[in-house]
Amino acid sequence: MKPTTRGTLAAVVTGVAAVVGASAAPAVAAETVPVPVPLEGVEHSLNVKMPRLGGELPLLKPGAPEGPTYVEGRLLPASALPQVPLGAALPGLRAETPLPRIVGEGFERVGVDAPAADLRTLTPGLNVDTPLTAPNPDALGLPSLQDPQAAVLTPVLRTAPTANLGLV
Repeated sequence: MKPTTRGTLAAVVTGVAAVVGASAAPAVAAETVPVPVPLEGVEHSLNVKMPRLGGELPLLKPGAPEGPTYVEGRLLPASALPQVPLGAALPGLRAETPLPRIVGEGFERVGVDAPAADLRTLTPGLNVDTPLTAPNPDALGLPSLQDPQAAVLTPVLRTAPTANLGLV
């Protein structure tokens, strides 16, 4: 075999191995999207130390709402308008800025790191009941009158954000 044929064959085998290796790993959905703020050009052009900034933006992940639950004695199911769960993250932030040498040797920057925090929410829901009761066997199967009932299910918001502040 000529050296060029061997090189071509090696390139094809390497490409096939890379495609097979990439397809074997499952695709993982990202929970946040990094957002860098490029300030290096300003730093090099002005010869000044610039802050380093970056962030993370969350992606919403809608969940499946719970179905209606039927309660004995009611004509309408509970949770007529169900609460929908949404999962996401609070936006994250990373920032560093240069410090003058007042603090001492080795401490050149002060930084804050607030990583994206998990956020779990439920949308508001509605729970209603009709002004009629279920059929009453004592009244020949006719429903009785009652006060209409309506309740708003409050939204839920759960998270635990953290942040770190330090010298670098």
